[in-house]
Amino acid sequence: MRIAIIGTGAMGSVYAGLLADAGLDVCAVDLWDEHIDAIKREGLRVSGASGERVAKLKATTNARDAGPVDLAIIATKASGVEAAAKNVREILSPDGIVLTIQNGLGSAERVAAIVGEDKTLIGVVGGFGASIPAPGHVHHNGWEFVRLGEYGGGEITPRLKRVADLWKQGGFRVLLFEDIHQLVWEKFICNVAFSGTCTLTGLTIGEVAANPDAFKIAAACATEAYAVAKAKKIAVDITDPVAYVRAFSEKIPGARPSMLLDHLAKRRSEIDVINGAVPRVGAEVGVPAPVNETVVALVRARESAFPSN
Repeated sequence: MRIAIIGTGAMGSVYAGLLADAGLDVCAVDLWDEHIDAIKREGLRVSGASGERVAKLKATTNARDAGPVDLAIIATKASGVEAAAKNVREILSPDGIVLTIQNGLGSAERVAAIVGEDKTLIGVVGGFGASIPAPGHVHHNGWEFVRLGEYGGGEITPRLKRVADLWKQGGFRVLLFEDIHQLVWEKFICNVAFSGTCTLTGLTIGEVAANPDAFKIAAACATEAYAVAKAKKIAVDITDPVAYVRAFSEKIPGARPSMLLDHLAKRRSEIDVINGAVPRVGAEVGVPAPVNETVVALVRARESAFPSN
């Protein structure tokens, strides 16, 4: 099976490096010239929780060079999802499928609208704490489960099992779900807790959890997101959102969320699909989210001084 990873930032590079190191046919696709050039020249170094290795794989800045592919994994930020899906549509084999993995809400719906619901799978991945120390090198602090499901839900299909087997070859622990949308929300609640809070304070996830003032904000953000999920009748497997996000923080205390990494690099973030999604969806179900609204306003205020992405 030919695999293209569309978007090889921190998480996409972890996927690409471990899958390629397992001997799978992988092509990394990204617009970051220096990173792609380093992968072509020296391979992709992966360090951290999975050990140390240098994977050899194809890499390109032009998605067309990767095709045709049987599995396209879209690992871009939310802002790049539609462009990635359009590229994937051009390089996907007739029986090919798309797995989309993003933070926040709404990306899977945009991908499915472009490539077709019948070709779309959803992945939920958290607890890796990945970053790129230098072009051609990705590091990750944790190595948690990869959770997969069909966009339409309802059953665990043979093709979903085949995709799971590919991830397992790369050493990933995989769980399959009939209702992956539940898992989207469970990860989303953790994103909401720490993304904005870490970004505004400059603290790691563990430092936020250990700081009473910072964790007060993180806990309130998570509690609002949980209330919205319950109002939408999302069957999240959570009884105490504060305890849930605190337990999450204990797995990757030294990690910095991608939103904080964006701000450290003076890049605009995914605030609108993470903390910003809570008041937006909350308004649809009559649940206010004033703490998330405040966090969003503060993050946007900081980003107003950044160059446009």
